[in-house]
Amino acid sequence: VQLQASGGGLVQAGGSLSLSCAASGRASSSQVMGWFRQVPGKEREFVAAIRRSSGRTVYADSVKGRFTISRDNAKNTVYLQMTSLAPEDTAVYYCTADFSSAIDTTPRRHDYWGQGTEVTVSS
Repeated sequence: VQLQASGGGLVQAGGSLSLSCAASGRASSSQVMGWFRQVPGKEREFVAAIRRSSGRTVYADSVKGRFTISRDNAKNTVYLQMTSLAPEDTAVYYCTADFSSAIDTTPRRHDYWGQGTEVTVSS
């Protein structure tokens, strides 16, 4: 398993949840790690990404100010701290890893995908 995501669960609206994604093998050499999310019937949606070397972060407008992505390079792990969660944040969250240092916010091409972890926000 190259990317192992964890931390999903059920939380009430307004609450917080933290996801983590550990990279192993070749994926641990990735330059960019990120998160996407998907609800049934919709395309995967970009959430956030972080570049290993510079720490530069990019966020979707829908999560700016509420979600924080961080990375522990020593542990090859990326985190997504989610606060002020709303029912529309309910989705399966997937982590990604890319060897390119370019941050790609589209779901089309990524070197590795994690298995997904489910987040449910109740109203």
